[in-house]
Amino acid sequence: MASTTPPPPVTNHRPDPLTLEVVELIGEVVARFHEDYESAAADHALTGAQARLLSLLSLEPLPMRRLARQLKCEPSNVTGIVDRLEARGLVERRPDPADRRVKVAAATAEGRRVARSLRESLRFAREPLAGLSEAERVALRDALRRMLG
Repeated sequence: MASTTPPPPVTNHRPDPLTLEVVELIGEVVARFHEDYESAAADHALTGAQARLLSLLSLEPLPMRRLARQLKCEPSNVTGIVDRLEARGLVERRPDPADRRVKVAAATAEGRRVARSLRESLRFAREPLAGLSEAERVALRDALRRMLG
């Protein structure tokens, strides 16, 4: 006996033109940000990965495994990056106060200074956003938070 249940309706999952344009613009913003970030890192004699790690550590000391998760890479890669930053006096390893068996990486005073200088040298953060009013920047921030939220 044949089923009398009608087949599910075919839905169109294609985004509308406005959504496609927004996605393209977000892609362009991301590309420009990465280009500017890599350039700013190079100006500080850092690779992009070193700059990202140093920026994270300028906020708080972190265990190597957590750094690897945040950077989406293998812990062995983080070890090499920390080694190079440590050799430059930008990062140090220290025991985790919560578990002395665990080592955390922490930015030194010089590392925090370099991370701050790196953030301040990002043209992308200054130039395009400077053309927006405070209300527009607040609206953009809030929309991005909702998208990520």
